[in-house]
Amino acid sequence: MTDQPDPRSMLPLTHLSYHVMLAIADAPLHGYGIIKEVAARTDGTMELEAGTLYAGIKRMNDEGLLEGAPQPQEGADSRRRYYRLTDFGRDVLGAESQRLANLLQVARDKNVIHA
Repeated sequence: MTDQPDPRSMLPLTHLSYHVMLAIADAPLHGYGIIKEVAARTDGTMELEAGTLYAGIKRMNDEGLLEGAPQPQEGADSRRRYYRLTDFGRDVLGAESQRLANLLQVARDKNVIHA
């Protein structure tokens, strides 16, 4: 038996949590890397402030969604702290992505969007 709750019990995620978790889904990143990844992926429409990001990271860490990660390469700046998803965080990210996909399908079915 697992200590973790059902991933769906964490939904819906905030925009901040979803974007941060998506940014580190394929590789650990440090805070500035997360800020740049989110800005690039959203064509600059979502610009994270450092204080907001680190408060969100602390909360997500406390919730067991992400954790600190070792630096991915030798000689990296030792002051930078890297983050990665936990297994539970990956499950929550998947559940939220499926929830959003289902909602998007409803919008398509109602001819709100055409794609």
